[in-house]
Amino acid sequence: MRENRPKHRGDRKDGYRLPDLDPMHIFMPYLLQGRTENEAVLSDCIPLEEAADYLKQKNAENPEFHYTLFQLVCTALAKTMVLRPAMNRFICGHRIYQHKDITFAFVVKKQFSDDGKESMARIVLAPDSSESPLENFRAQLQKIIFSVRKENKQNGTDDIMQSLTRLPRWMLRIAVKALRALDYYGKLPDSLWKQDPYHSSIFISNIGSLHMDADYHHLTDWGTNSFFVLLGEMKKHPFFREDGTVEMKESVNISFTIDERIADGIYFANSIRMFRNLLQHPEQLELPLQTQLIMEE
Repeated sequence: MRENRPKHRGDRKDGYRLPDLDPMHIFMPYLLQGRTENEAVLSDCIPLEEAADYLKQKNAENPEFHYTLFQLVCTALAKTMVLRPAMNRFICGHRIYQHKDITFAFVVKKQFSDDGKESMARIVLAPDSSESPLENFRAQLQKIIFSVRKENKQNGTDDIMQSLTRLPRWMLRIAVKALRALDYYGKLPDSLWKQDPYHSSIFISNIGSLHMDADYHHLTDWGTNSFFVLLGEMKKHPFFREDGTVEMKESVNISFTIDERIADGIYFANSIRMFRNLLQHPEQLELPLQTQLIMEE
């Protein structure tokens, strides 16, 4: 994560190079080159009774801009990435890097209709911040939603794409090849990578807002995004008790698509277990990201 250290050879503007890994992790980006060829897909159905009670209490105190499951999930992911830093790695230019910040990318729909325009948005959280990560994320989200939906403004990503798509096809293809070369060497201009949702820690899609459930979403070979999350709808799901009877609990299906080259299966499983624990104890999301947790089974 973010460190107060001089720049090392091989660092990028958006990440620290990790040269001292085991030989297997150093070799894998050369043998298995594409991010889309190395997708590990994990899913979980997480009980949310505590989270539902927490949201109800918080929204009674703040009726104007509601606390939501999306905010809790993103904050829990951020805290998990700080305490489980390998989850915030990426591979670019055949090298493994650590993201300097935790960056969320998602789509904001200007209107919930078939022809409603979409805008890409990014939220950045600093791992070493002493602020409440939940309040920080919520404040940035509120600003984005107001800007996109109320003022009907485009963000920087939309402006860049609009400019590029005005080029003739042959010129656009050359421009894209040049951008890929610049990204390979970590030389993309700040105006591009700081606006691009695919240069993020987590790309998250809240399909629960469309009353749908989570399943799977692919990664891309462009950018630095190693982690795609699909958030389903919060609703009651059946859970079996030890005696075989069924209990209906408020819960959510969440799907994770991860570049499996950044860590191993045990690390992924333990990280998702921590994430699950955070959603079941949402009051911990008000503490600074670096605050250690007491894990419960």
